[in-house]
Formats: sequence, C-alpha cells, structure tokens
Amino acid sequence: MRMNKERFEELVGEALDEVPQELLDLMDNVVILVVDDAPPEDPDLLGLYEGHALTERGWDYAGVLPDRISIYRRPILAICDDEDDVVDEVAITVVHEIAHHFGISDQRLHELGWD
Repeated sequence: MRMNKERFEELVGEALDEVPQELLDLMDNVVILVVDDAPPEDPDLLGLYEGHALTERGWDYAGVLPDRISIYRRPILAICDDEDDVVDEVAITVVHEIAHHFGISDQRLHELGWD
C-alpha cells in the first residue's frame, strides 16, 4: 500500500479524534509522532510507547522529557491492502500505544482483543 506522509498523519489525527476526550485529558507529558520506519532491531513494529506510564510515576516524577508514542508509517502500510485497512490499523495502533501510557500491558490488551 502506498500513501504519502501527509495523508497518513491525517489518519493518525482522525484516530486520535476517536479517543474519548476524557482519556485525552488524562494523558500527561506525552507526544505522538509519525515516524517513517521502525527501529532496525524490530523493523515490523507498528508503534512504540517510550516513557514512564502514568501508573509508574511517583512523587519524584518531574523535569523529564515527554514520553513518546511513535506510529510507524511504512510498517503499517506494508501490512495493509487499501486505505480502509490503513484506517483500521492506525486506529488499533494508536489505541494500543495510548493504553501503554496508562500502564496497560500487552497481555491485558491481548485479553481485551486489541492486538
């Protein structure tokens, strides 16, 4: 599947628009980025949360750089057949990585059907 970066970023924005505002309001010190390629050590990765989940932050959490949610454009496009597939995969990936920000593990996401 081919799609330019601008359109892909629009789809990420649309996926974020679908997240309930109450959850977005609870997100703290996190940035969401669209990145072309996943890290070389895991080239098929669709998204990645890097940081300190809200559930792990203590009294000493201060003055740190924002957590990062990276959504990897080329790996997502590589597994999709058409734009509808991209829309679905972007939405799943965005929710999955936001869940990590809230301290929800991959195992729990799997149990909930978000994999």
